[in-house]
Amino acid sequence: MSREGSGRQPAPVTSDEFRRACGRFATGVTIASVLDDQGMPHGLTVSSFTSVSLEPPLLLICLGHGVTSIDLFRAAGYFGINILAEDQQPLAERFARKGEDRFNGLAWHAGASGVPLLDRALATIECAVRQRFTSGDHDIFVGEMVGMEVSEGEPLIHYGSRYRRLELD
Repeated sequence: MSREGSGRQPAPVTSDEFRRACGRFATGVTIASVLDDQGMPHGLTVSSFTSVSLEPPLLLICLGHGVTSIDLFRAAGYFGINILAEDQQPLAERFARKGEDRFNGLAWHAGASGVPLLDRALATIECAVRQRFTSGDHDIFVGEMVGMEVSEGEPLIHYGSRYRRLELD
């Protein structure tokens, strides 16, 4: 038998409480990438990434409205996802910082759609933008996978506000 509750409204959740609870969910670490209208690569570290559908193959990323490159993603027809390997924590940290050319001096290549893809990533995925909508203080980008490359290795993990490595039995 289900109960709908006592009828009382729960207290609002604070941003700190939200972060602390979500930090208990281990995620992989990705770098989302896009080209600007001049053909220059841009990207940022993203942990809000998930698969959505097998048919068609859809995934999504969530970008906060305060992200400096959000307008580039809003204008783009394609974006890339670079899933980081366990030894790529310095890349995750680099792409999380503001105010620098994050691709300067990095090895990357253009995918078939033109999006920048990082060399040596555990996997790279190219997506055609299928939907974009706003929810709260983020934009949600739903992309249809149009290309991918996969390498062997172990993932970089983020859990409890720290980078971690997967321990295998």
